Amino acid sequence: MLTKDQAVCIRTVDYSETSQIVTFFARASGKIGAIAKGSKRPKSSFDGPIEMLSHGRIVFAASNRNKLATLCEFESAAGTAGPALLRNNLFSLNCCLFAAELVNLLTDEHDPHPALFDSFLEFLHNAENAREKCEMLALLILFQLALLKDVGLGPILDHCVNCKATSDIQHTTDDIYFSSSANGLICKNCESAFQDKFKLTKNAAAALTNLKLLAEADENTLNKIEKLLAYHFTELTGRRPRMAKYVVRN
Repeated sequence: MLTKDQAVCIRTVDYSETSQIVTFFARASGKIGAIAKGSKRPKSSFDGPIEMLSHGRIVFAASNRNKLATLCEFESAAGTAGPALLRNNLFSLNCCLFAAELVNLLTDEHDPHPALFDSFLEFLHNAENAREKCEMLALLILFQLALLKDVGLGPILDHCVNCKATSDIQHTTDDIYFSSSANGLICKNCESAFQDKFKLTKNAAAALTNLKLLAEADENTLNKIEKLLAYHFTELTGRRPRMAKYVVRN
C-alpha cells in the first residue's frame, strides 16, 4: 500500500552509483528509512539526487518494519530550506544540519511527532532569513529545547531540580549549574551533590529561565548555552553529535 506524507530529509547515504538510502522525518508517519532507486540519475522521478533538508511530499511503499521502505515519489516544495538556499550562510547551514542530526538521534522509526515536525519546518524556514550569528543560535537553541520537550526529555529550567527552590535559580547572583543526569538546573547550595555539572554564566542562566531573553542575548551567552546543550545531547545519546563541532565555539 502506498502512503503519502509531508516530510523533511534528515539523512542521505549513497547506496550505489544511481541510488540513495534516505531518512525522512514525516509529519504523520514519523521517521522513515527508504531506498530511492535511481534518484541519482539525471532523469528520474525524483528530479535528481535528494538533498539533506529538502522538504516536500513523499509517496512510499512501506515494508516490514525491519526493512527499508521504497520511495516512489518525492516532490520538493518550492522555496524550502536546503543547501541551495543556505549555502551563502555556512553557519546557518551547519545549524540546520545539526538540528537534523538531533532529530534523527532522538526519534524512533514510525513514531509520529506532528508538533515537532511543524517546529522543525518552521525552524528551517526561519533559518533562511537569519542574517546574524546570534539570531541563528537563538533559533537553534529554541528548536533544541522544543525537540527535548516533544520527545519527553524537556529539562527543568524554572527551579532547582534537587531542592525545588525557584528564587535561587531565577533571581540569584550566585553561580548556577546544569546537571545532565538530573536533567535541569542546580542552585549553588545543591551543586556539590552532582559530579556531572556544567557551570553557567549569570546571563546564560537568566536566558534559560526566561527564553524571551534569548532574542537580546549576546553571542558569548548564546554560545555558552549551545555548548551546554551539545554536552547534554552527548550525555543523552552516548556520543557527541557529529555536527556540534561546526556550531559550538570552544
